[in-house]
Amino acid sequence: MPRLFILVEGETEETFVNEVLGPHLYNKGFEAVSAKLMGNARLRSQRGGIRGWPEVKREIVRHLKSDRQVFITMMVDYYGMPSHPKKTKAWPGRNRAATLPFSEKAPCVQSALTANIQKELKDVRRFLPFVLMHEFEALLFSDCNKFAAGIGRPHLATKFQTIRNAFNSPEEINDSPLTHPALRVMELVPEYQKPIFGSIAAIEIGLDAICLECPHFRAWLQGLEGLART
Repeated sequence: MPRLFILVEGETEETFVNEVLGPHLYNKGFEAVSAKLMGNARLRSQRGGIRGWPEVKREIVRHLKSDRQVFITMMVDYYGMPSHPKKTKAWPGRNRAATLPFSEKAPCVQSALTANIQKELKDVRRFLPFVLMHEFEALLFSDCNKFAAGIGRPHLATKFQTIRNAFNSPEEINDSPLTHPALRVMELVPEYQKPIFGSIAAIEIGLDAICLECPHFRAWLQGLEGLART
């Protein structure tokens, strides 16, 4: 049975994988599903945040070469990626994606990441990158009633829904650096704690609702389910 490593950039995504995504994928056929923070997780003060691509690439290639039964994916925020083409930490495809329509940005980066890994490994079937256009909290707007209930603030459901209704999909919530999804939530819930509240809300909402509202996330999850059957 296959095993899956999911590289994440912070504790919120780590908790989501362990509490929500992992149990679902176990049921689909994976023997093990592990969230792993990018970079050196032992450096606790530096946990979270997107590392430069060369460091992340080395980690991916090392795992794929050393364990022929492991699959690698990631949950990484597009807008936080180092992108300057002249910087050594830049992520492949990120600079070009900035010129593309919204629907093409994440696929552009994902394809570039796969091509870059393929320079080290001819067979990249065990690597399935996933780029979140915005941060994890955007997914929670998939069901605003359950989001509000899950964090113990049912009276905020209408305000959450108003934010959601301004966009075609929860995955698009973020029209400037000053209005990213977590900031919108914290303006309404100043005591919002991302890893704790986010995972509770995600459990309340469920993967079915997230997949219904978030087509890019749905395609990724379907891809992972397909890997479990290989």
